[in-house]
Amino acid sequence: MSETARALLTDIQTGIAAGAGPNPLVAAVTTGRAPLAAVAALAAEERIIVPADQRAFLLLAARSEEPAAVRFFTGLAQGEGLVQPMIPPLAAAAGMGGEALASYEPRAGCQAYPSIVAWLALNAEPAAVALALVSNFAAWGGYCAELARGLRERYGFGDDACAFLDFFAEPVTEPLELAVVAAQAAIDSGRDLGQARRHARLLHENEELFWRTLAEIPG
Repeated sequence: MSETARALLTDIQTGIAAGAGPNPLVAAVTTGRAPLAAVAALAAEERIIVPADQRAFLLLAARSEEPAAVRFFTGLAQGEGLVQPMIPPLAAAAGMGGEALASYEPRAGCQAYPSIVAWLALNAEPAAVALALVSNFAAWGGYCAELARGLRERYGFGDDACAFLDFFAEPVTEPLELAVVAAQAAIDSGRDLGQARRHARLLHENEELFWRTLAEIPG
């Protein structure tokens, strides 16, 4: 009997949790040790990542065979569009104005994550990518919630500055369920989604690189 989509997702999440370590930037922000330069870089890197991910999600939606997968990726793309205007206030609160934000040179360690997302959009089974993406939603949302709390309490950031982080800190029940429905439909049609484990590992490892790169930025 083939593995169900929910069982596969649980297995992926268990594997990721077993290898996960502390987030160094979150730890530094929540204790007030992170330099504002690292926070500004977070915003500047996301200014480049967000539109890249949006295009990747739209491509995945176009390549998807399951209606639930189309809805899943389209919804993610719409979310990326909503958060783009929220990035400049975060950068400004960290001391990076519009000109500096526009001329910012990205770091390879931060752009590795959107690069693997783009590779998956071109080459991977969309339903497997959906499972891989949602496997880390809870961790990403938790990081954003902790960063927003730390920036408010330790650095005095206001709601406008934290809006980007607040957006991703919200629970994402519907996208998760859409991903599971899409993956189950793909499995029921006879497609093997075992590669979702590899996709999730690569996404997770590159996200860890993202956070380590930012945490190493000097004050």
